[in-house]
Amino acid sequence: MTLDVRQLTGGALAGALDRVAQLRIEVFRDWPYLYDGTLSYEQRYLQVYQDNPRAVLAGAFDGDTLVGAATGMPMQDHADEFASAFAGSGHALSDIFYCAESVLLPPHRGKGAGHRFFDIREGFAAQLGAKYVAFCAVQRPVDHPMRPTGYRPLDPFWRKRGYAPLPGVVAHFHWTDIGHSAQSAKPLQFWIKPL
Repeated sequence: MTLDVRQLTGGALAGALDRVAQLRIEVFRDWPYLYDGTLSYEQRYLQVYQDNPRAVLAGAFDGDTLVGAATGMPMQDHADEFASAFAGSGHALSDIFYCAESVLLPPHRGKGAGHRFFDIREGFAAQLGAKYVAFCAVQRPVDHPMRPTGYRPLDPFWRKRGYAPLPGVVAHFHWTDIGHSAQSAKPLQFWIKPL
């Protein structure tokens, strides 16, 4: 079946957040995030999208079921988390639209949803007057013991879309890896694209 990927804002976005929380937990358990998440944390984390007129969700639907989602909002709405990473980068947070998570259940991958996720968020960013679109991706050691054999990073896909790593702009977030009992810091490299 062809996925229906569409833009959600306002009440439609808010109504999808519980499902987005479930998708984040499920998809981010896999490599390279290895995230041992909880529904209560996810619901708190996603509150920033609730009733935010500058937030967008690209939702991938299989029938009536949300099987994938990609969120975004102006970087200023995440200023506390990202201000230090962008300090000295020459980029003002007010110029950047931030593409946050992009999660899609495995049976639905390879059908064009990833491109639609970016198309929707980049279009929304342009409507808001953003000059750049950025996202960040976790960096794991090449010799990490949980790295799957034959793993192919998404770098070629991102480069094809016009994104490039922003040298020296790295955020650090803490979460608990599956199989661990405590949180640890993970570096996340920012990628950026001019609109």
